[in-house]
Amino acid sequence: MAVIITGGTGAIGSALTEAFAKDYDVAVIYKASDAKAAELEKTYGCKCFKADITSQPQAHQAVERIYEQFGKIDILINNAGISQIKLFTDITETDWQDMLNIHLTGMFNVTQAAVKHMLTRKQGSIVNVSSVWGVHGASCEVHYSTAKAGIIGFTKALSKELAPSGITVNCAAPGVIDSPMNRKDLTPEELAELEHEIPLGRQGTPQEIAQSIKFLAESRYITGQVLGIDGGFY
Repeated sequence: MAVIITGGTGAIGSALTEAFAKDYDVAVIYKASDAKAAELEKTYGCKCFKADITSQPQAHQAVERIYEQFGKIDILINNAGISQIKLFTDITETDWQDMLNIHLTGMFNVTQAAVKHMLTRKQGSIVNVSSVWGVHGASCEVHYSTAKAGIIGFTKALSKELAPSGITVNCAAPGVIDSPMNRKDLTPEELAELEHEIPLGRQGTPQEIAQSIKFLAESRYITGQVLGIDGGFY
């Protein structure tokens, strides 16, 4: 069985690659980190494909190359994303467009290319990675929260459209995760304050997110759902 993981060189993407590589042929789509992609290929035996998924031609070409390599696409994990903390009044048009492009346009491009191959077999699974902030919203992250909320709407609508064809579409909404992205955006004091608000008393790990996403991807009677993976945060 074959799985595509976008944003595969990040913390959660790398954990996803590790989790799926035990049982699947894994194709990683990444944008920039050649060194990390080479490391993933060497460590897990996956195949990495470089593409800017906000470009429809590049996204479609990458998916077609993956299909030619593996002969099928069983699972798609739309994990690619970026983050930024900024006052609403300071968000630029470029900030806004970049946030929507990577989370929504990129997801749309890759999913559209992959779904046509799933439809011919009348089976498949798609998991889109949103965020706790896509469900509840976050101050100083209006553009991020908007993009992540859009992923949830995309998931719910597409799940209804594809269910008759045997294709499930679900969404994961991670909470505060111990990752370079969060350590870049938040001070140690801010992270400690967030941990105090989490009932389980700690940040989640990328590996815990990956295992939850793998569960959703392999579940054949769950579709259109948003799974909160946040230690009881909300």
